[in-house]
Amino acid sequence: MGIKVGIVGATGYVGEELTRILCRHPQVTAIAVAAKDAPGQSLSHVYPHLSGFADMEILDMERVPELIAGSDLVFSALPHGVSAPLARQVLAAGKRMIDAAADFRLPDPALYEQWYQAVHQAPDLLKEAVYGLPELFRSAIPAARLVANPGCFPTSALLALAPLLKHGLVEQDSLIVDSKSGVSGAGRTLAMGYHYPECNDNVRAYSVAAHRHTPEISYYASVLAGSKAEVVFTPHLIPMTRGILSTVYARLLRPLDTASVRQVYRDFYSGEQFVQLLEEGRWPETKWVQGTNRCCLGLAVAGPKQLIVVSVIDNLVKGAAGQAVQNMNLLFGLPEGTGLDYPALYP
Repeated sequence: MGIKVGIVGATGYVGEELTRILCRHPQVTAIAVAAKDAPGQSLSHVYPHLSGFADMEILDMERVPELIAGSDLVFSALPHGVSAPLARQVLAAGKRMIDAAADFRLPDPALYEQWYQAVHQAPDLLKEAVYGLPELFRSAIPAARLVANPGCFPTSALLALAPLLKHGLVEQDSLIVDSKSGVSGAGRTLAMGYHYPECNDNVRAYSVAAHRHTPEISYYASVLAGSKAEVVFTPHLIPMTRGILSTVYARLLRPLDTASVRQVYRDFYSGEQFVQLLEEGRWPETKWVQGTNRCCLGLAVAGPKQLIVVSVIDNLVKGAAGQAVQNMNLLFGLPEGTGLDYPALYP
């Protein structure tokens, strides 16, 4: 099998990570890239670390129809609000698309417009978009034309919460997600808060009670629970490049010990290549997953009913590009770990 892929928005961090992974994917035979930045240059000129692997020309956005026509699958690494019109073009051409932005993650256009302060550009496509978190929604992905790649914070939070919600073990209004993210999560756009002197030696909460990933976490937590779940989510920016560490708190419906809860997680994630439950007493660190598509989990019961789960992912890989490739593998009937089975970068 040979897969031809197109990446629109290739000069951002997610587009770069997609290219880095796909240029070594054994079933990908061609990669075309487009972006509004640096058209006419090679991608390896923009990202010299890709020299010899991704020397293709960056097409300007007017040539996106050409990219679509030559691709079996299109990845959108565009900002929210821009991916929806691209999806119309891709689907009209009879091709499939994986969207790394937020345009198709929420099935209710009113909810999208409330949190993203923008009118949805393709509300008619929402009904067929599939939420692409394979460990939780795998069965719906292979037949999809349009896959909504999850947000990075929701990925870390939902993988931590899913076994509890599916088994009805926690009070659904007790869920607290406290997340720490590296600066790459903000993308390449310049802003004062992401300059080195501003973020180095500093930790700050941001978008408190107003982060756009909040409705995504709450919606899919409710889907997993089978009824409404309420999540309090607070992100923090920390002075590192990659990684998310989420500490999740939940109140158990009945007293359980750590061993019992661990068994629930072992059973739930049995056979999952990219989710690892650490041994009891060991807590995951972001460096352990850097550059990988893995999620590491640690947990403990604190008191008879209070549960703490710690989840770590690389925000650019399992939180974005790697998960998109995992979804691509499902779309084309490939083993899920194809092109993604490698250890973390360390130190």
